[in-house]
Amino acid sequence: MKPFYYHTCGHGTINLVLLHGWGLNAKIWDTILSWLNPYFRVYLIDLPGFGYNQRYEATLLREMSQFLVPIIPEDSFVLGWSLGGLVASYLAITQPHKIKGLITVASSPCFIKKVHWPGIKMQTLIEIKKQLNKNFYRTLERFFILQTIGSQTAIKDIHTFNKVILSCSIPRLSALENSLNILCNTDLRNALLQVSCPFLRIYGALDGLVPRSISRLLDEMYPNSKSIIMQKAAHAPFLSHPTLFCQHIINFIKA
Repeated sequence: MKPFYYHTCGHGTINLVLLHGWGLNAKIWDTILSWLNPYFRVYLIDLPGFGYNQRYEATLLREMSQFLVPIIPEDSFVLGWSLGGLVASYLAITQPHKIKGLITVASSPCFIKKVHWPGIKMQTLIEIKKQLNKNFYRTLERFFILQTIGSQTAIKDIHTFNKVILSCSIPRLSALENSLNILCNTDLRNALLQVSCPFLRIYGALDGLVPRSISRLLDEMYPNSKSIIMQKAAHAPFLSHPTLFCQHIINFIKA
């Protein structure tokens, strides 16, 4: 089996690890690298089952994170988008000696709607899983459309998603199902109380998957963290508002 794939770029001395979301791969970050490269040493990692790491499979969040531990250098800031935010959070919880700062983007420590907790209905993810078996490509496309609803750059964003998917081999059905299970079964709300490193949470005001209302709840749970709600952005604020998004990242890390 080929070695676990990752790529580095950038001219800075600060390590910044970028983790992508469900169904995609590390090429989703290509559009913002020109802003980040002057400031950081950027680590672009395909999560297990995706991109160039398609041969690797992880059924649990713990397994997914374990593939990344040998790659991530000490004193790293780790940024995770959506599903990647769960992985980044788990790394911050379990690898505090390596993680210097945590950034989650359009992510939640608990994606599923619960009593007094906004989120995605469990049935919605179950239906996505069922549809994957019936019409694989159409289901991916629908999920990408769902992520861009409300965004002024929706058509462009969907084009980017499709381009990223086609840049590597299409993810296996098992990888998509396993990662959906991780979204369904993970609740890190209490575990994140252990995190003592700087913690930034970025949300899109128009996000239909991760409601902005969790920002206030997490402000109360993690009073030492910082939250930013990007107006007119949906689930992928780094695509719709790249300049502002990167400025938030740079300001947080340089503070």
